[in-house]
Parts: sequence; structure tokens; C-alpha cells
Amino acid sequence: MDSIKARIDALAKSLGKKVISDSYTDYHTLRKDYETQANQDVAKLQQESKRQRIEQLHGRSELNPKWTFANLVEDSEDVVEAVSIAHSFIAAHDDPSWRQSGSHMMIFYGDYGRGKSHIAGAIAHQLIDQYEITVLYRQLSTLLEMRFFSYDYSAQDNIGEKFREMQQELQDVDLLILDEVCVNETILKKNAQSWLGNLLRQRLVNNKNCILITNHNLAELEQALGAYCFESIKEYDTYKVRFSGPSRRKAVVPSAPEPTRVAGYKPNQVR
Repeated sequence: MDSIKARIDALAKSLGKKVISDSYTDYHTLRKDYETQANQDVAKLQQESKRQRIEQLHGRSELNPKWTFANLVEDSEDVVEAVSIAHSFIAAHDDPSWRQSGSHMMIFYGDYGRGKSHIAGAIAHQLIDQYEITVLYRQLSTLLEMRFFSYDYSAQDNIGEKFREMQQELQDVDLLILDEVCVNETILKKNAQSWLGNLLRQRLVNNKNCILITNHNLAELEQALGAYCFESIKEYDTYKVRFSGPSRRKAVVPSAPEPTRVAGYKPNQVR
């Protein structure tokens, strides 16, 4: 009895078609090939979808794109220690029980230009890339100004609605980075202390993590934030990282020596 393949070839000849003997593939092989191709297509779609989600997370975070570990110079002991703690914090996200066990806070404190914001941003970028963590970076002073202007009911720019949307985002985001905490402030106003304390408490209840960046030492920070707000911080699992190395910002130096000025008025010389 002729095989199915032979019959197909005979039919092709009778119709004047070219016979390609090797073109026939049995059903099981064909199905396996189709399933493999389908799985590859699905994997590509998933990778593209993940890439788009990560790009959106980076965009919404408002992080400086240069704040990465690759761009960080580990030139002092405090930075080396901070990077070690940062990598431990990131690695802990592999454990679902750790992520669900409570709220975690990192406090980066030290003088200007020591790399606090850079390392906080590097942590955030890596968490977005590895775990698709939602991140929001904000300067506290900017939020407080926005909050103040939200009470201007005669404003035409919908500042009140914008702040309410921002307030919800501050509560919901997985990692909130607050920079310049109490910058140039000996103590926050009472209403600002209450607002920030309530925000931190709400995030604590929802197991959301925070990074606070400040130029104050811890004693000054406690005074600046006030008892109510600082008590909120104490409820978190807290990691305190002190930055004490040299400033990494370039000094402002004139490109050429300025000419010596002689006191007194000199009239124009007309020749």
C-alpha cells in the first residue's frame, strides 16, 4: 500500500505540480516546531513588554540617569561601606518574606557632595531593573512648597488637584526617596512635621520602603523633624549610613586670575 507521502506526490504529478519529496513533515514534528516557534514569540513579547514597563518606571521615578553603581567612584571607606549596605538591601528583595515582613528605611546623612543622592539613585535604578519596583524621587522642600500652594483656592493651575494626586503616589510607591530633608531648616513647622509624620506612618502600615537623605547629623535631624515625625521613623527597620569622606563636587575656580583692582575713580583717557 502506498504511503500518504507517495499519494501526495502522485497527486502533485497528475496536476502538473513540482514534487518536493522533502517537503512533507509528519504531524507530530510539525506540531512540535509550531509550539517551539510560538514559545519563542511569546518570550520575545514578554521581554519587550518588560522592557517597556521598566522604561516607564525609570521615567516616572524622576531619577538622575547618571546615578548608577557603574558611575560611582569608591574612593573612601564611607562610600565602600555604603555600597556594601546598598547591595545587601537590594539582594534582600529576592526574599518575598523580607519584602512582606515590614517597612524598611535607609537614612543617608552627611555633608554636601559626599555621594548620598548618587548611591540612593543607584539603588533605585537597580531595583527597577531587577524587580520592577516602583520608585519616586523627590526633594522634601519641593513637596512642602507644593503642599503650601495647594491651599491657594484662587489658583488657576489646579495645584490642589495635582498635590492630591501626588499625595496618593507618595503613599503607594514601593520605594520613596526623600532628598534634602530639612535642608537649611533647624526645625520644620508643626503642620509640616504632622504631614510628613502621617505620610511615613501610612507607608509603614502598607509595608513600603523609604530612603531619607539629609545634611543633618542624627541628633539634628530628630530636632528638625520633631518628636511626632521622628517617632514614625523609629517604627521602621532602619539602616543608618554616615557619609564622611571628601566632597566629590568640583570647586568653583576662575579659569584665569582676576586683574587687581585699584580703589578710586579713574577717568577715561582721551588721546
